[in-house]
Amino acid sequence: MKKFINEPTKIVDELLEGYALAHKDYVHLKPGRIVVNNNLEKAQRVTVVSIGGTGHEPCATGFVGEGMLDVFIGGEIFTAPGVATTLAGVKLADRGKGVLLIVLNHVGDMLTGKQVLAECRKQGMKINMVVVQDDISAAPRTMASNRRGLVGCIPVYKIAGAAAATGKNLEEVTALAQRMADQIATLAVGLKGAVHPVTGELLANLGPDEMEIGMGQHGEEGGGRQKLLTADQTIDIVLPALLHDLKIKSSEKILLLLNGSGATTLMELCILYRRCAAILKEKNIEIVANKIGELLTVQDAAGFQLLIGRMDEELLSLWNSKCNTPYFKQL
Repeated sequence: MKKFINEPTKIVDELLEGYALAHKDYVHLKPGRIVVNNNLEKAQRVTVVSIGGTGHEPCATGFVGEGMLDVFIGGEIFTAPGVATTLAGVKLADRGKGVLLIVLNHVGDMLTGKQVLAECRKQGMKINMVVVQDDISAAPRTMASNRRGLVGCIPVYKIAGAAAATGKNLEEVTALAQRMADQIATLAVGLKGAVHPVTGELLANLGPDEMEIGMGQHGEEGGGRQKLLTADQTIDIVLPALLHDLKIKSSEKILLLLNGSGATTLMELCILYRRCAAILKEKNIEIVANKIGELLTVQDAAGFQLLIGRMDEELLSLWNSKCNTPYFKQL
């Protein structure tokens, strides 16, 4: 393992300290690994909070700022934060209008999220929770609660943050974020597993001529191990599966998000996107919103996550609204 680090046990704290220093115009760091929007104290509105393990940068620290997240509470590498620090982060975020907590569907995140939700409500706080569960490889849509959260968190952050910025109340913000969460589907493809930067553990062992369709965020097997295919051949499998999952029909409008896993080049992502665009044009499905790049990574893992989302006029308007964060800007 070759990485520019110091003491492995200090990785998370040094990462967050450096991140806050580099982006001091947007965020500041509070004890407990809490990344905070600099304008939080001025927010007379619903606020949006998320939690998760570190090691996936820029997600989710990179999306704290105006129009997206107000607070992100980070855990250890690939590990959810604990209840106490999450509770502190949620209380910090609360400006009296209510808090929306967005959680990806992983065991540790859900355990923390549910406990914090219950404790906050017990203390009389206005708080709701939306769960991101967009990985179609993990379960059929009829069993969506068993689906893992992948890059689908980013459009949910965007819609929730935009809705909150317009002054909508907590129930309205929650409903819009939930609508986005319900209308997305993601499938991940792995070429090479990440190495855990603290332990040196290889998270997925694929041969030089192998790929896996349906790989989980941290190298979990998805049942799609097979021989390596070309970019076009891979998209010809992945994109139809996503369209089928959401039952997208001709003339519909979609969001297309193509995320690199950490070691995938922009060259590869552009080649993959080209094939997606060709298939969708042939099917008369319009890409009305898109994003391409490394948004949610897994260290040096190679592969990509392809997301599509059904867009209506309200969701599209919120997607296109202004936001200003270190790694997502629309001005």
